[in-house]
Amino acid sequence: MIFLPVVFILHWLIPYKWRGGLLLVASYYFYMSWNPWFGILLAGTTLIDWYVGLKIQNSRSKLQDPKIQNSKFKIQNLPKKWLLISIITNLGCLAGFKYSAFLYNTFSFTGSLLSGNSPHYMEALIIPIGLSFYTFHSMGYVIDVYRGKISAEKNLGTFALFVSFFPQLVAGPIARFNELGVQFHKRTFLTKENIIAGTKIALWGFFKKIAIADRLSDFVIPFFNHPGNYDGLTLFIAGFFFVVQVYCDFSGYTDIATGVAKFFGYELQLNYLRPLLSRSLHDFWKRNHISMTRWFRDYLYISLGGNRSSFKRFMLNIFLTFLISGLWHGAKWTFVVWGATHGIVYIIEIICKRKFPSFSQHTYKTFGWIYFMLFHTLTLLAFRANSFEDLQIIYTKIFSFHWNISKMLLDLKSIQDSFPLFLALFGIAFLYLKELNEEHTWLNKIPSFDKWMRPAFYVFIFVLLFVIGNFNSNEFVYFHF
Repeated sequence: MIFLPVVFILHWLIPYKWRGGLLLVASYYFYMSWNPWFGILLAGTTLIDWYVGLKIQNSRSKLQDPKIQNSKFKIQNLPKKWLLISIITNLGCLAGFKYSAFLYNTFSFTGSLLSGNSPHYMEALIIPIGLSFYTFHSMGYVIDVYRGKISAEKNLGTFALFVSFFPQLVAGPIARFNELGVQFHKRTFLTKENIIAGTKIALWGFFKKIAIADRLSDFVIPFFNHPGNYDGLTLFIAGFFFVVQVYCDFSGYTDIATGVAKFFGYELQLNYLRPLLSRSLHDFWKRNHISMTRWFRDYLYISLGGNRSSFKRFMLNIFLTFLISGLWHGAKWTFVVWGATHGIVYIIEIICKRKFPSFSQHTYKTFGWIYFMLFHTLTLLAFRANSFEDLQIIYTKIFSFHWNISKMLLDLKSIQDSFPLFLALFGIAFLYLKELNEEHTWLNKIPSFDKWMRPAFYVFIFVLLFVIGNFNSNEFVYFHF
């Protein structure tokens, strides 16, 4: 409420040459307001990757110089060693903060099974907000320089702003330097179009977060904290609520980030394209968290060999990519289960499309959404479960099929009374109606749509946000990543 207006006003009042510096200082202030010490970590990894990028480009330029014939020089100055420095630094930070307790506890548990002694568990470290995102920004830049796709950025301030740009610093979307970084070299202008477009996008993001995701959170948290107290149908409904919650929470953040970036004249990558309307897992990963999917495809899947090998190796590359992306989301075995199941079903879809192309196409078109939502709900239970033991309880109860609709309704009402439940269900219906209209452009065909109906919609959700919104300061789900 204070930070954004102050930065916005100063940005457009000061001379152009100082605006980048202001955004950089503002971004570090924004990040360090949570924990000042982690700003040092952000600055350290940024400085290393900036320097590594310059060294890679310098080494590559020297190797291409026809005057240099000394093979020993070539071997000693190959840029791969600089690439390894970046990868080791970034993955080392991730491993140290995010996976050290997970690895220690896994080995401790395995050792206890072999020795018969009780395992000793380590408490998880505090993970710097946005660590997985800004390390991917920075590491992707270095890989692109190494592959010769972009030139290294000579200005440290510009590169540091690319890594730390505050709208998308803590939860993405995961930016590419050739898409966002290059924009910092161009002068932007304050325009009415950007302000209006940014306000609309951010307002819809706030609505998804506060009026839908946070409403559903009040139901999701109690069910997952005590799964043993509820039957299978209740837990499945809680899983569906979480499907909508996590989508509205994260896409809501992305919309807010995109809208705020527009206030300063910058464009962020599209990150969501109505994924809850998907009709297959392939379709889902073309629509959902697009920047992350693209990152794993370009920097992991292709590095493993992609589809440029035997069919079995092609399948293995897909499975490993999903498995690692699952672990990227969180240092728990439940995330491994989530990633592995997505990898297996993704492969099954490929095989079905190859062997039964017409049948698969007809099936996805007719029953695809039902199939996908069932699968997505069941697998996202693993994403949300507090522990592997809780996940076992959840799946055991769901697949026992001892479902009781009356008990499920009583369970829902036991968490909140009927009115909050009505608001949660209204939010889900409202979301689907809006996204179905975006998908099929039904209302857009009405002549007065752009002139009256669209502005009225944003006035309506602005008012509705304060009427049904849950303003209990729930944090964003992806801040944990």
